[in-house]
Amino acid sequence: MSNEPRAESAHDLGSVALEEHGDRLAPGDQPTGVLTVDESTSWADGTTHEALLVIAEGITQLAGFDVAAVSVVRDSQHMQVMAVAGSDEARDILLGTFTPITRLMEELEHAEDWGMFQFVPHESLDPESESWGWVPDFEPASGPDAWHPMDLLVAPLYGPNGELRGTLSIDCPSDGRRPDEAHRRILNRYAEQAARALYIAVEREAFAEQVRVLSATREVVRNAARERNIGVMLDKIQPSLIEGFRSIGSWIHTFDEDGHGLGAIYAGDGARVEMPEHLITIAERAAADSWRAQQVGLVSRHQPYSPRNAKVSEEEFQEILRFLEGIGVGSLLFVPMGAGRECLGSLVLTRALGDSEWTPAEVDAALEVGRDLGRAVLNARALDRERELVRELKALDDYKTKLIATLSHELKSPLAAMLANIEFLQETVELDTGALAVLAAVDRGAVRLVRVVEDLLLLAKVGDPHLPLLTRPVNLPDVVEDVVNLAAIADQRRVKLSVDGEPAQMIAAGDPAELDILVTNLLSNAIKYSGSDSIVTITLSRDEAWIVLSCEDQGIGIAPADRTQLFREFFRSELPEVKAQPGTGLGLTIVDRIVTRHLGRIEVESVLGHGSTFRVFLPAA
Repeated sequence: MSNEPRAESAHDLGSVALEEHGDRLAPGDQPTGVLTVDESTSWADGTTHEALLVIAEGITQLAGFDVAAVSVVRDSQHMQVMAVAGSDEARDILLGTFTPITRLMEELEHAEDWGMFQFVPHESLDPESESWGWVPDFEPASGPDAWHPMDLLVAPLYGPNGELRGTLSIDCPSDGRRPDEAHRRILNRYAEQAARALYIAVEREAFAEQVRVLSATREVVRNAARERNIGVMLDKIQPSLIEGFRSIGSWIHTFDEDGHGLGAIYAGDGARVEMPEHLITIAERAAADSWRAQQVGLVSRHQPYSPRNAKVSEEEFQEILRFLEGIGVGSLLFVPMGAGRECLGSLVLTRALGDSEWTPAEVDAALEVGRDLGRAVLNARALDRERELVRELKALDDYKTKLIATLSHELKSPLAAMLANIEFLQETVELDTGALAVLAAVDRGAVRLVRVVEDLLLLAKVGDPHLPLLTRPVNLPDVVEDVVNLAAIADQRRVKLSVDGEPAQMIAAGDPAELDILVTNLLSNAIKYSGSDSIVTITLSRDEAWIVLSCEDQGIGIAPADRTQLFREFFRSELPEVKAQPGTGLGLTIVDRIVTRHLGRIEVESVLGHGSTFRVFLPAA
């Protein structure tokens, strides 16, 4: 056999290629414009290749032809030679190559209808056309029915719904003659069997491809859902993207990254993706259009530009191709990412020059990945903004604490001077009754301001996260006893104080001064809002690892609407009974801060008009 110039036709066993100059090829050379692929990346598994090879070998053994090839439709424009039997030279040249379907159909326009097979005699070919091809090396026999090396015999194979699935091409009849009517009927039966076998093999391959891509997609989604940092997320899903989609790389382009219109590009291997600004603009517009249409874009030098449903102009398409070839990329899948109606960016999957084209299963799976990654990006962005908000709120809270502490310190000294001067005037200067009444009012106001300042300083102290808590064993019964003995206001209001509980093993872990303030504020609050002759009861009990301090009163109670704000700074109820009592609204806030610092908790039970119970849980020493 030899390689000779021949008319371009489909009888080169499905390997028709685009060749502009008609250069001769050495055995094994790849014609210009034909995409060769490695078998490991062309077929879903080896069983599909083996099944098609069995079809081709069966034809050569039983149908009276020495060479046979099976091609399979790979996309709307190409078929791929999947199996060649009978000639090692033909196999080396043709196996794995792609055939433009339109060229095949143009050749078959000159064919004679032999049933499933279509025969194109060499006489109908244009001898002036320059092309290449594998030609068997033999001298045709004499006679009108002699088989010529340029003759073509191919059977287009269709699926159950009439869609083209592939072709069966045969060459070199054993007897050197064109098949007669009887031989043609036998060939048609073989073609029918080949069509059924091809359909089963292709369906099996498609199913295996779907399973493989689905598995990869599931792994991508699983890894994406775990990570809230977009850059780290792409690093984790990159292996699954490369394996599942047979890509050489990927990057994610996010929009409005910082909430102010700025985006970012993340590459899976950490490399910077340098894209011209105008291409970034094109990508953003195309991603938004693709998300609305729920379509995946395909850019490849083997996929001609189509104005139908195009997201970019033909000029932009060619510019993208030039950019891709400049970075060693042969084709890419452009996958929009989004959630709901919002497009959040795009995922780009790339393949090298010479790699296989993207399958429909990969395109469909990529769109699902874009949806899942869109949700992951949205969650990551929401978490980032939430973290930023927490940082801002924390900074604001720290500023507020420092402001309160600073103002309180600045007020403390002038108030001390005021009180000293008031006391001096009251004791050393003889004043009339009116002047003394004015001084007494000023004294009461100053004392009230001193209490506010002390509460503010105390609030700043117990609310400072940078101030460490120095804990030690504290005997809570002693603390309660000291506070009750100092509660002189109880006698003035004729409120009875009661202390219950077993004093043994009531040792809490905490700061004695802060726990003293906690008990004082709870007791003062209960006394303040209790009527005459009512009872305020303090109870100490043990609940496993907790010391429980309960303060129960029979006072005015707490309105349900006020309970959610009970521990907020400066909060005071709108109830007239509450407004009638002086206060800063900081007592319970200080209690809550102290309990939090001690890693405890506080519970409140109250019935409006019947009293309240505050229950504090402190860790036992």
